[in-house]
Parts: sequence; structure tokens; C-alpha cells
Amino acid sequence: MFFAGTAGGLAGGLLSAGLLTGVILLGILLTFWASRLLSATVLKGVPSAFTLELPPFRRPRVGQVVVRSVLDRTLFVLGRAAAVAAPAGLLIWLCANVQVGGDSILNWCTGFLDPFARLLGLDGVILMAFLLGFPANEIVLPIVIMAYLSTGSILEYDSLDALRQLLVDNGWTGLTAVCATLFSLAHWPCSTTCLTIARETKSVKWTLLSIALPTGVGMALCFTVATVARLLF
Repeated sequence: MFFAGTAGGLAGGLLSAGLLTGVILLGILLTFWASRLLSATVLKGVPSAFTLELPPFRRPRVGQVVVRSVLDRTLFVLGRAAAVAAPAGLLIWLCANVQVGGDSILNWCTGFLDPFARLLGLDGVILMAFLLGFPANEIVLPIVIMAYLSTGSILEYDSLDALRQLLVDNGWTGLTAVCATLFSLAHWPCSTTCLTIARETKSVKWTLLSIALPTGVGMALCFTVATVARLLF
């Protein structure tokens, strides 16, 4: 919306693809950097061997594969997601609809976070949306729209032009779009991922580290980009 436009076409599609490719490559570079950082600090001296034992090869049985996939994987993941999404949905609704001192809890929270968020090139609404979007990152932008429109329910825009105008009217600039993109790339994992990490590692330390490391990197990136952009422009 801010760099490739909303009209589409070949040029817009190529530019969008180039921007997405750049974000993916940045994510890969950050992954290698984080791996090197961990190897030199908390994992220093720990062997990094990985052994994978393959089961005996057998002729696949379609019915068995489908049943096991549904029971062992799909339902398990959906169950964990629902366990977090239901309370989170209630929390979002309460924040948007419960009034304190003539204003919603959501507006109070966004106002409290706004000064810190501005240092990152964002605003309080965007940062609060990321916090409330912990169950699923897909709801971050709908929460932003809900907060800007002061509605009590999550909404989505069908028109990119209308969405861009809403964001611009609420103070978004190219810098805001860049920092929001960078923070989308590097911030805490979603709730289901965190539960999976905790289950696989059986360690609170590694779960907290998996949250703190990408969040710290994302905040550092946003702060650096925002500060340099403000100094230059």
C-alpha cells in the first residue's frame, strides 16, 4: 500500500514481489546471525549434532495417514490454538468495550504504550495490536482497524485504497509502514509456537529466550531505522 501502490498491474506486482523477497532474505540473515550469537553465548561449547532416525519404509495406507494426520496433528494444534484463542478473544472484546473514565480500556492501553512505540517508529495502537495478536498474528491488522475506528468488534477492509487512507488519516507514513513490516518480521512467536517450544524443550528458560530474542532484535531494528530516518529526513 505504501511502496508498491494499490492499483496492481505488472509493475506493482514485480515491486511487491521484490519487497517480499527482500523481507524474506532479511529474515534469513537474521536467523543466521541469531544462530551465531547463540553459539557464541548461551550455547557455547554445546555440541550441535542432530540425529534423526528414520522409521522402516512401508507402503502407505491412505486411510491410516488421513486419520493419523487429523487426530495426531490437526486436532492437536487446533485444540492448543482454541485453548489460547478463546480467552484472548474475550480479552480483546473486554478491552474494546469496557469503559473506564469515559474511555475504553483499549484506548487507555494504547495511550500508555504510545510514547515507547513512537521510539520504534510505530504508535500505541500498533504495539497494542501486536500484544493482543499473540494468539494469532493474523488478527493484528484487524485490531489496528478496530482501534482506529473505535468500534467494539474486529473488522477487515475489502479495499486497499480505503485501508491505506484510514492508516494515513491516523498518522501512518512510509516510516511507519517500514517499522511495522520489520516488527512483523521480528517479534515474539504466536501462542501456539510458544506452547510447542515449551512442550518440546520442557524448559521455561528456552521458551522465554525464544520470545525475548526475536522481540529484542525487532525492537532494535525498528529503533535504529526510525532514529536514522528522523535524523536524515
